[in-house]
Amino acid sequence: MDDRGKMDETVDSETAITLGLLNAVERGEPLTQRTLANELGIALGLANSYLKRCVRKGLIKVNQIPPNRYAYYLTPHGFAEKARLTGEYLSGSFTFYRRARAQCAETMAQAQARGYRTIALAGLSELAEIAILCQSDAKVSVVGIVEPSVRPRHFAGVQVAPDAAGLPKHDALLVTDIKRAQQVYDRLVARYGAERVFAPALLHVNPNPRPAASPAPLPSGREARSE
Repeated sequence: MDDRGKMDETVDSETAITLGLLNAVERGEPLTQRTLANELGIALGLANSYLKRCVRKGLIKVNQIPPNRYAYYLTPHGFAEKARLTGEYLSGSFTFYRRARAQCAETMAQAQARGYRTIALAGLSELAEIAILCQSDAKVSVVGIVEPSVRPRHFAGVQVAPDAAGLPKHDALLVTDIKRAQQVYDRLVARYGAERVFAPALLHVNPNPRPAASPAPLPSGREARSE
């Protein structure tokens, strides 16, 4: 590996560690530097160093809980940085394709296990293209992509529409928007219910958005307005 490749790998690793740290803190579970180090697979000293760096940058807030215990919270700046790093890491990671294909296939298998046969993607991205490729390995068909800022009418051989009502009938939705994954997921869950909305693990989506009053039925052709 040349110097440029080593540098890219180092940056990729730093981004992954920071993102993993922010995700761990966001979950709100009891967290110590040792458990954090174990979760990230790094040395305790390195975990401490990254944690202090995130505190200095204003990404994480620390409150002391007697005796000699601490609680960690993401700041608004931390939430924004987590979203930015997620997009950056997924777009630039040299392991992205391999991880994305495996996770898309796993997610489609989950959808198939719930009895779903057709699925729409939410977000035009590299992840959407990989998800389309995965349908050959799954018993779930991708009917199209929902993209509000749509330009092309087709992408990777499937239809693209600015709203779900413009796509063929589908049973479920898969989030493939890399930069706005959490917002898209929350919006879809609020409208259609969590059981019909899926997201690959690499998007680091929090599966517990604010509950909706009552899920709406999925759109079928032009019968419903879309997202």
